[in-house]
Amino acid sequence: MSRIGKMPIGIPEGVSVEIQELHIKVKGPKGELNYNLIPGITIIKSNDQLILDRSENHSRARAFHGLCRSLIANMIEGVSSGFEKRLKIIGTGYRAQLSGSKLVLNLGFSHQVELEPLEGITFEVPDQNTIRVVGISKQVVGQQAASIRKIRPPEPYGGKGVRYEGEYVRRKAGKAKASAGE
Repeated sequence: MSRIGKMPIGIPEGVSVEIQELHIKVKGPKGELNYNLIPGITIIKSNDQLILDRSENHSRARAFHGLCRSLIANMIEGVSSGFEKRLKIIGTGYRAQLSGSKLVLNLGFSHQVELEPLEGITFEVPDQNTIRVVGISKQVVGQQAASIRKIRPPEPYGGKGVRYEGEYVRRKAGKAKASAGE
């Protein structure tokens, strides 16, 4: 039995869960998310908990048992408190700003890079070197943050670029100086 899959999922106050055969809908104060379950996995709702169980013991159901539990737990957490990723911009002249809902980045290119947020995502720019990506879906927040980082990933020599907050970038030494006698 999956160690993660057999753990119960607590449902906080203000969150409602509707289960219809292989479809689950989670509503909360921040929004609504849907998920289609894998055949062979059943959900049992008791009081303020959800318990996932395998109705079949074939390899696909065993493989997806823990995954389904994690996805549903993330849905419940997302509609109740939401998710956030923070990005830091490091480099001379590099900065971020908001233009309506769009994110405008100056990252050393000859042009500004404008990013339209994915559905359910909002950008916040507390200062010109910090970007907050906020949303209710953990997957979409992570995808949007990764697409921002991909525009100018941190380079190992100067450390300039866009990185996740707290990310360690391994630095390399530059070219060695030639000796004067040669």
